[in-house]
Amino acid sequence: MIKIFAVLARLMDYPTAELIEARSALIDVVREEIRLPQSLRDSLTTFIQQLGTGDLLDAQEDYVSLFDRGRSLSLLLFEHVHGESRDRGQAMVDLLQQYRDAGLELSVKELPDYIPLYLEYLATRSEAEAAQGLGDVHPILALLSARLQERGSNYHLLFDALLAMIGIQPNMGELRGKVATEPRDDTAAAMDKVWEEEMVAFVEDKGASCRPTQSTNQTHTLHFREN
Repeated sequence: MIKIFAVLARLMDYPTAELIEARSALIDVVREEIRLPQSLRDSLTTFIQQLGTGDLLDAQEDYVSLFDRGRSLSLLLFEHVHGESRDRGQAMVDLLQQYRDAGLELSVKELPDYIPLYLEYLATRSEAEAAQGLGDVHPILALLSARLQERGSNYHLLFDALLAMIGIQPNMGELRGKVATEPRDDTAAAMDKVWEEEMVAFVEDKGASCRPTQSTNQTHTLHFREN
């Protein structure tokens, strides 16, 4: 098992008391991961220590404000590839089948493209398979890192670590220049606009067809169960 992927998955998920209690074990894995540059290991260690010694409610509020408001920092891979297109549903089906082919089943209803879940899957693969899996999505990881850096969030370190694990060093200066011009999508006005657009699309879709469709919207929490 590639322990660092499991650690990064936990750190990328919603902060909980259990995560805080496990911080010493998480730090141990980070410090032992020689495939990461020492400077990055040190920064990750500091990130975990700060997360573990700060107020949990503040950490949770910070997490929600980053990842659950707006789409630019969504932790759903296909949000950045397919958006709301119909291709997204098929991509999820294909990824879910990939998990099943590896002998894994989701333990509860989850969206298979949730990045921490994807990392848990990669943690069970060989190093070559895991590297290929990260390589397939590295542009998304780099983009998320740049956006988090632009917002002054140290969560970018988690994505930097994933890129470092596969030896990819994107031009972050260029990426940050691009994201600096993006309009913020986490403001109240922006979120209201998205809600209105989704409601219009929903009404139009219901008006176009009365046939029942299978929704791909699911709640996500971590963990696979092995067959």
